[in-house]
Amino acid sequence: MPRPLVATIHSSALRHNLSVARNAAPQSKVWAIVKANAYGHGLARGMRAFSQADGLGLIEVDAALRLRDMGWTKQVLLLEGFFDESDLPELAMHDIQFAIHCSEQIDMLAKAVLPSTVHVHLKMNSGMNRLGFVAEKLHDAYRRLRAIPQVRQITLMTHFANADDSNNAHMPLAEQVRRFHSATQGLVGERSLANSAAVLSHPDVAADWVRPGIMLYGATPGGKTAVEFGLQAAMTLKSEIIGMQTIKPGDAIGYGSRFVAEKAMTIGVVACGYADGYPRHAPAGTPAMVDGIRTRIVGRVSMDMLNVDITDVPGAHVGSKVELWGKHVPIDEVANAAGTIGYELMCAVAPRVAVVED
Repeated sequence: MPRPLVATIHSSALRHNLSVARNAAPQSKVWAIVKANAYGHGLARGMRAFSQADGLGLIEVDAALRLRDMGWTKQVLLLEGFFDESDLPELAMHDIQFAIHCSEQIDMLAKAVLPSTVHVHLKMNSGMNRLGFVAEKLHDAYRRLRAIPQVRQITLMTHFANADDSNNAHMPLAEQVRRFHSATQGLVGERSLANSAAVLSHPDVAADWVRPGIMLYGATPGGKTAVEFGLQAAMTLKSEIIGMQTIKPGDAIGYGSRFVAEKAMTIGVVACGYADGYPRHAPAGTPAMVDGIRTRIVGRVSMDMLNVDITDVPGAHVGSKVELWGKHVPIDEVANAAGTIGYELMCAVAPRVAVVED
């Protein structure tokens, strides 16, 4: 028998979450973001579930080409652009769009020999200070791209640093929006702006294209819970209890003996650990569900196992089902307890974890 740890991908939830994005920005076209193996959900599954999206966005050149091999005929966008001049002929051949965020990319594009014209996305750095041209250099970059005969279309894009914290003292959302519209005034091309947080909380900033990512997978981008946004969990990580211990007051659990029982307790040992992608730094109190009853993990997470408190779970036994995150234990709650974000947990699920689709 295989190990009982299974990640179930809920395709209906992926489709539902895409519809939430569409309803939030009804006048915009949608790039469904499928980078990082569709946030750990599987590139092929994401492609199927997001068949109604207008395009798929990602960062990996090989994965973009794989989308074409798997039969995706709509638009594909590389959000970080290309990484080497040698990528360009194949991207052009397969009509894969790409971001241009630095002058070096323009240099490579200008001298490349391509089998067809390309559609590029000129990225502005409006305040995140990661990738893109600052306002003072944007028009020159646009002019240089327009002068390249192989460039057939230019879309203008930027990325928000704080759409989940719109009044951020260092870079408020409104200031990034103002900078973008000011810098792109007079430039011809569609606009691509909003990430998940902006789509859900600030739909007024949506332009020709929106780029939802984390919301498609049922986690919150911030501001409210996923449920409050109307999102559905797209991944459920489940395992089973494989062993039990009855401990006395003063007994310690796990490596480092960090958790010491204050009363008699029954502990269930679960087949899941940090080698499976569960966060090692998740503290005692991180939520879990055993046989439909919410409880908590206790003790330090080890490589292959973690411990849950089943003192108040009547009938819990070896073989009891454990939901570590999913429909009943929001992944964001687990992430918050562990001091991280749902994005990381989704992407960290290890290859040894069995994955099924429903």
